[in-house]
Amino acid sequence: MRRLSREEFVKMFDEFEHSAFRLETLPQYLVDSEKERLRRYKAGEPLHIEDSTREWLEFMRREINGGKRWHKVHVVTSPLTEYLRFECEWGYVVSTQYGQEVGILDTAEVEKPPEVLDHDFWIFDDKQVILLRYDDEGRYLHADEAPAADLPKYQAARDAALSVAVPFAEYWAAHPEFRSDRS
Repeated sequence: MRRLSREEFVKMFDEFEHSAFRLETLPQYLVDSEKERLRRYKAGEPLHIEDSTREWLEFMRREINGGKRWHKVHVVTSPLTEYLRFECEWGYVVSTQYGQEVGILDTAEVEKPPEVLDHDFWIFDDKQVILLRYDDEGRYLHADEAPAADLPKYQAARDAALSVAVPFAEYWAAHPEFRSDRS
């Protein structure tokens, strides 16, 4: 397993050719770039998309319009935590408008297939797996490139998650109790 520098990891988003899949498994992510937005959400303020976030969303939309697929599944257990409500309401509602495909695998509603792993990862172009390491609080630590021999295990996890995940728009429509109606 090889640890990636931040630059090597970021470069992957510029260099992948066909698809980028992400499995998310944590109930919260303590990410510096979200800190102010999360504070505003908790304070009941209206959604405001910062310039840096809009730039990322526009980059993703251009990639998708150019034929690349950006998709993810987030494994959650309802009722959703405040952070997960924030992520859905101020994250997924917006990113799906820019073309990202988001699925929700709610373990309170559907059994998680045994192939679905309990840690976060990306698969780029169905050939490279990047493992994301977080501390117990959800703070990002680093990324590791998984050995090529592990690819089938991660492909199976992705495929199993996608097979039972509910498209985000459908999940969100079925759960008005999680929305604050501030977006």
